[in-house]
Amino acid sequence: MRLLRGLHEHGTDHGPAVNVNGRGLSADRLRNAAAAVAADVHGSATVAVDATPTLETVVAVTGALLAGSAVVPVPADAGDTERAHILRDSGAGVTLSNRPELFPGAVPVDVARTSGNGYPEPAADACALVMYTSGTTGNPKGVELTHGAVEAGLDALAEAWDWTADDRLVHGLPLFHVHGLILGVLGALRHGSPLTHTGRPRPAAYAAARGTLYFGVPTVWSRICQEPAAARALRPARLLVSGSAPLPAPVFERLFALTGHKPVERYGMTETLITISSRADGERRPGQVGVPVTGVRTRLLAEDGTEAPRDGETIGELLVKGPMLLRRYRGQSAESARTPDGWFRTGDLARIAPDGWHRIVGRASTDLIKCGGYRIGAGEVEDALLAHPAVREAAVIGVPDEDLGEAVTAFVVTAAPVAERDLIDFVAARLNAHKRPRAVHFVDALPRNAMGKVQKKRLAGPMLEA
Repeated sequence: MRLLRGLHEHGTDHGPAVNVNGRGLSADRLRNAAAAVAADVHGSATVAVDATPTLETVVAVTGALLAGSAVVPVPADAGDTERAHILRDSGAGVTLSNRPELFPGAVPVDVARTSGNGYPEPAADACALVMYTSGTTGNPKGVELTHGAVEAGLDALAEAWDWTADDRLVHGLPLFHVHGLILGVLGALRHGSPLTHTGRPRPAAYAAARGTLYFGVPTVWSRICQEPAAARALRPARLLVSGSAPLPAPVFERLFALTGHKPVERYGMTETLITISSRADGERRPGQVGVPVTGVRTRLLAEDGTEAPRDGETIGELLVKGPMLLRRYRGQSAESARTPDGWFRTGDLARIAPDGWHRIVGRASTDLIKCGGYRIGAGEVEDALLAHPAVREAAVIGVPDEDLGEAVTAFVVTAAPVAERDLIDFVAARLNAHKRPRAVHFVDALPRNAMGKVQKKRLAGPMLEA
């Protein structure tokens, strides 16, 4: 099939096409094992997959796609309520899992089973995956992505990153998100590059994998930088890619110093796949995510709905348009997912420079702080805090304030003792005085989800009360 063309075009050798935590399959064996799964689920419009970091998940997803089913990855760590919501909302007729205690009646996956059956090619507009969002503002929503959208997204990245069958991709990211599953598994199967999934993204495992192309989230790169020997082992690689959350500038610089690589940063969402990225053959700027990939256009809207200037300073909501966007949310009309003229409102705040480079400031719902008549992006305050040698992690939110409207409030994890006033003055000196935090809270850790994104709703609630 087109989406998995690399699995067919580069399947003549017997080396592992996919290796997950030390267990591998050649392209031929993966095709045959996936065909056996396809025989189990053929005729089911929607198939849920228990997306554990295992070889079984890769075979299950590949097999369901071969059968023409829409795949619903269920987070491996989902609680009972979330798991039940996803299964019910998606309408999955079959579940593939080797954990019957969590998925009663599920069809087990045996990677040793094989079949030689073939199946018709799905149409480009057929649903390939239903990816559920993190559900930070309610129940997770199912994002329907078509075969054509996934193919367009992966091909745009191949062009931007010079990604070919000569690469060996390495990552240890969860297999129920866009980053780990679509980019990190289907990308490898489409482009024919062998994949090594390390089970978990441990620095030592990354160092030992000897890849040419590495995917990681900022937390992964930060931890690799804390182990210089592991970081230096990545010097022979071709490209290090960071995504799913902003990469702090100090981590960017430290990674460059240790590995000799300036990481590629990119931007995307479950609903859009990757729409903006720096390039393998181009410049990389700390804190900026580059320019639109092939086929993508962007807009920046001011608060009053007018077009915001691309001056590198003005903050606006980012809108994107391109062939890799979602078809719709599960159970909703296609029109509900986009504007009448086809744009998707990301809800993210950005700045666009005159040369087209994009900087993501944060979420409109949590990262635009209106303080004393000023509009302040939380991201720039976080970057300023992270430049202080005593600060290891930082998150900034706006807290309701009778005088200012919202007060800039910081939560920091420190590597060395530092006074609150010192950090406030440090930010005031680097930015403008009105952007300084009005309060700094010292915490042991920031609340993060599985992809390393800080969950700011939790900062604004229980942690602030504590």
